Amino acid sequence: MNALLTPLTTGALHLPNRLVMAPMTRSRAPGGLVTGLTAEYYAQRAGAGLIITEGTQPSVIGQGYTDTPGLHTPAQAAAWRTVTEAVHARGGRIFVQLMHSGRIGHPSLYPDGSLPLAPSAIASGEKLYTPDGLLDHPRPREMTLADIARSVDEFTSAARLAVEAGFDGVELHGASGYLIHQFLADNTNRRTDAYGGPVENRIRFAVEVVRAVGDAIGPDRTGIRLSPGSTLNGTRESDTDLLYPALIRALVPVHPAYVHVVESGNRDVTGLIRADWPGTLVLNPHPSGAEPATAADGVAALRDGVADAISLGRLWLANPDLPARIATGGPFTAADPATFYGGDHLGYTDYPTAEAR
Repeated sequence: MNALLTPLTTGALHLPNRLVMAPMTRSRAPGGLVTGLTAEYYAQRAGAGLIITEGTQPSVIGQGYTDTPGLHTPAQAAAWRTVTEAVHARGGRIFVQLMHSGRIGHPSLYPDGSLPLAPSAIASGEKLYTPDGLLDHPRPREMTLADIARSVDEFTSAARLAVEAGFDGVELHGASGYLIHQFLADNTNRRTDAYGGPVENRIRFAVEVVRAVGDAIGPDRTGIRLSPGSTLNGTRESDTDLLYPALIRALVPVHPAYVHVVESGNRDVTGLIRADWPGTLVLNPHPSGAEPATAADGVAALRDGVADAISLGRLWLANPDLPARIATGGPFTAADPATFYGGDHLGYTDYPTAEAR
């Protein structure tokens, strides 16, 4: 049997296979509310060992893009419940990814027009895509200690709402240049207090968030996603080889359900994390760089012992019955980049199963 199709227990979950649907922003939640189309989209993919949703803001100020979903109001939780019920009705398991975008935000996204927040007042140099064109990300406001404590509370409150909405757990987005990653990276974190400077200070926020969420909903319902060495959204790390082993060692006594690693052609760093992490490691495998991860990459990572489960993105987007296709060796549908973000059902819920082709 293909190793991707073997079962796995992680945290409170018993997964029928090791194929994880990676979180993918789809920008189809007007006003921060997911719709019936969202429920259909995720339910179609309920054959995954675990679904991780698109990034979902835990607060108003955590939003980084237009039409992304939130999970900080009762109405948002009620909308998400239609998704979890649809997935569970088809026998699936689903975590929500909580994503605070930090400096990757814009005043136009917030009702009061405030500046986005970040560890330090350093602009990303990136832009926000809007229906009215591109807007420069502004220089963010540096977070005070009160802001940091409030952000931890917002992640925790959103996690509690997630459980109320029927999610099996939450994944904290600590990758791709968003808020938690901004605290980790030394080019985005120039603080001189207990949250900045040496590695042990820069990992503090990440560990506090994981611990607080684990205390609120159970560590076995809590995961975290990391992207060592990623340069997305203007992020740079000068000490990746020291940073992530230190973070992993600090997370071990917190006992999260899993660590989810996104590679950037740096399998050596994955090996360092694997050596220090005794729990479940979910890997988005990119052993050679930026090419889309493949099922073959996943099989190789499981064979080599560097991962326990494999997350894939584009393959899940375009192949809702991915486990069945892997079992038979394909065929695999290619995803259409023109329909990745925004729009209607086209490129969202209209990808057929192999059986329906």
